[in-house]
Amino acid sequence: MSRELELPFRPDNQLTEVMRLRVQSLQQRGQKRQDGERLLLPNEAVYKLDFSKQTLRFGHWKVRLAQAGRITITATSQHWTPDLTHLMTRQLLEPAGVFWRGPSDGKNAPIQCYEADAHEFGERIAEQAKIRKVMYFLFAFAEGCSPETVDCSIAFTVDS
Repeated sequence: MSRELELPFRPDNQLTEVMRLRVQSLQQRGQKRQDGERLLLPNEAVYKLDFSKQTLRFGHWKVRLAQAGRITITATSQHWTPDLTHLMTRQLLEPAGVFWRGPSDGKNAPIQCYEADAHEFGERIAEQAKIRKVMYFLFAFAEGCSPETVDCSIAFTVDS
């Protein structure tokens, strides 16, 4: 017997702010990022996924965009520590999930995505759930998307 478990992506406002302060600090001091360091862009925010179960099978994505736009979700392999270690480019996992709604798409039109990448991405998240209680993601908002216009979760199948 199996059941569906839907996990919402939740913004990590504190971590996003700390990463923005890092960018601001470098700019104020006229310094450059560390070799390989990945700085947070203005259109990006950190989100997290809390795993209540560890043995999951990817089911499907639930992405809702209130208007036309594009969102790119990139997973990190980063285990955030109290000292908030800088995010390094090598810690970004491939593939990313890219979801969008075109300006001519109706309100009820399905959200578009690169299906093979989105499916592989979901399977990789399920694999990470086996060894992690929480996972972090970079959400990049573009073409009219913003945190206020996006609702995103991922559904898994859990065997009972």
